[in-house]
Amino acid sequence: MVSKGEDITGVLKEYDIDVKGIKLESYKGKKGVWWINTDKGYKILKKQSFSYRTLDFIIDAVNHLNSNGVYIPKIMKTRSGDDYVIKDDVCFVLSEAINGSTLNYSSDENVRRIIHELARFHKASRGFKATGDYKVRTHLGLWIEKYEKEMNKLEKYYDMEINKEEHSEFGKIILKEYPHFYKRIKSSIEGFKGQNYIDWVKDIEESGGLCHQDFTAGNCILEGSGRLYILDTDSLTIDIPLRDIRKILNKIMKRKNDGWEYELTKNILRWYNEENPLKDYQWNVLKPTLTYPHLFVGIMSKYYERREKTWTEQKYVKRLKEMISIEKSVEPIINNFEDIIPM
Repeated sequence: MVSKGEDITGVLKEYDIDVKGIKLESYKGKKGVWWINTDKGYKILKKQSFSYRTLDFIIDAVNHLNSNGVYIPKIMKTRSGDDYVIKDDVCFVLSEAINGSTLNYSSDENVRRIIHELARFHKASRGFKATGDYKVRTHLGLWIEKYEKEMNKLEKYYDMEINKEEHSEFGKIILKEYPHFYKRIKSSIEGFKGQNYIDWVKDIEESGGLCHQDFTAGNCILEGSGRLYILDTDSLTIDIPLRDIRKILNKIMKRKNDGWEYELTKNILRWYNEENPLKDYQWNVLKPTLTYPHLFVGIMSKYYERREKTWTEQKYVKRLKEMISIEKSVEPIINNFEDIIPM
């Protein structure tokens, strides 16, 4: 049986299953996802874009999370007892398909449940230390270096725009707005150079911990029994929990008509603290995290590097205006930071 995307029959023969059907979910050459109908129920086959050495790290991390109460789809063993199949130096992983419904951000109750699960995820990750002979994925302690590189890159794009004889609509907006966001970037980096971030990094180095990196509503599946399963653990990394907290805050607030909502932000932090209480100094690292304009940096880089080949100039401009609006809506929260964190 040949699947769309590529022939995966050889991979499936490595498993003790009777294949009844194959449905392609997504395929991008280096990555692919298929639904496999078998005599033992539906399974998910994933083609990974990284090496087996990185996959070994992820599986070790998943096993740690599973052993501490996080529900993640079970990886199916091959006939020979392996966790994955290697074909042409590419890894394929077969796992259980979870029958349930994805959550969304449409209600405060849903958001509360997602945030509680994120907090439990971080709590369960405590104690994880990469000890295997594999390639460790980590962002721990690297934020300052990363943000300084991004700042230097954006400065070059800004200087390049200034020196143009004519400016596009996107360029005109950048000339007007970049100085404001440059100040925020500088302020953020100075904040990370303080003792709070350094101490939290040391804490994770000593006690261990993981971030999901894509902990979204769409990756939370509510099964019939009431269990909440976490999907897409392919990006697991070692870092302070704030990495996930910042990302999910941005995802939620981007969907709001008026950007960041003060009370909802305050509630999200309180809900998180109910399941995984953070210390005062750790919550204080949130301020430079929110100050750094991730969305503005992202769209500005994307434009000058032309990473979205199919986007028109109008789409870039529209997205830039949206990101600026969202980024500025967070500023009242930054300015009243002491009032929103759960002390």
